[in-house]
Amino acid sequence: MIERKRVVVAMSGGVDSAVAAALLKNQGYEVIGMTMCFNLGDSSGKRPGCCSLQGIEDARRVAHKLGIRHYAVNMQSVLNEWVIKDFCREYFLGRTPNPCVRCNQYIKFGALLKKALSLDAQFLATGHYAKIIKTKQGYRLKKARDLFKDQSYFLYRLTQAQLKHALFPLGNYTKEETRELARGFGLAVADKLGSQEICFLPDDDYRQFLKTHIKKEIKPGSVVDKEANILGQHKGIAFYTIGQREGLGIARGYPIYITKIDPKNNRITVGKKEDAYKSSFLVKSAHFIFKAPKKKIAVKVKIRYNHKEMLAEVKPSGGKIKVRFKNPQFAITPGQSAVFYDKNIVLGGGIIDKVLD
Repeated sequence: MIERKRVVVAMSGGVDSAVAAALLKNQGYEVIGMTMCFNLGDSSGKRPGCCSLQGIEDARRVAHKLGIRHYAVNMQSVLNEWVIKDFCREYFLGRTPNPCVRCNQYIKFGALLKKALSLDAQFLATGHYAKIIKTKQGYRLKKARDLFKDQSYFLYRLTQAQLKHALFPLGNYTKEETRELARGFGLAVADKLGSQEICFLPDDDYRQFLKTHIKKEIKPGSVVDKEANILGQHKGIAFYTIGQREGLGIARGYPIYITKIDPKNNRITVGKKEDAYKSSFLVKSAHFIFKAPKKKIAVKVKIRYNHKEMLAEVKPSGGKIKVRFKNPQFAITPGQSAVFYDKNIVLGGGIIDKVLD
């Protein structure tokens, strides 16, 4: 008798992870559903997302429909330690972090994968739209078939050891095909709306979240133009990001954008939109899924999730990675991830550290 392989599916209560579980069960896996609970949801259950009581209940109903085991696991302390502390620290320093990248690295494919392996599961599966390709040299991370939904950007920090135990069943499906599959499986979440982008932010209000979580004083400071003329006051650099246009309260007769945030002097520089276009920057904490480059290479680089990757030169530079775009790009933002692509293959990436010009 051939023993079925066991897989834990991270079930948020949404349609993507529900279909991932259903597909794997149909493929003959022994499927266990696991929902991460962060104790951050609205107790009324009205707020959608992976933290809400409604999300846990929806995941439980899907598991019951599929005839699989389901568990809710408390990940509050892990979220706080690896994601929320970094989120607050980065904003306090005038940077704009991407918590979803850290969640995948430390929570889903860190703590949750460890829990899955402790249950003698061979794999952890999620509803991400991405692909894993096994080669003779190792595992490669690839964009999903549905390029509009592709989430490989958020997964670039995964290691070979993590990719070895990861499954992305939706990599070859579009979002609409996923919903059709859900209807075919008779899953009640087939038409459920997607969850908010950052699950731990009530009403997507990161500024209010920072006010309640940053214990240090967030101090107001000067807003200046590129000649250092003072134009007004900001409420604290934690509340602003590069490329931001709204919320400055400064009239110049033309639209103005934040072009630089200076944490050392607690100062924000603004200018015209063209002033927010830059070409080169340094990346820290670089991670490559295969080998790191030893010399300059030409790749395409994505500087935030909703940015179209563009051609650039990438080369090692004093322990960091220097990136220079062929054409200037709008709002290169310290704290965000720069992800490197060779066609549809994710090579790796890192955290944007300093914009050079």
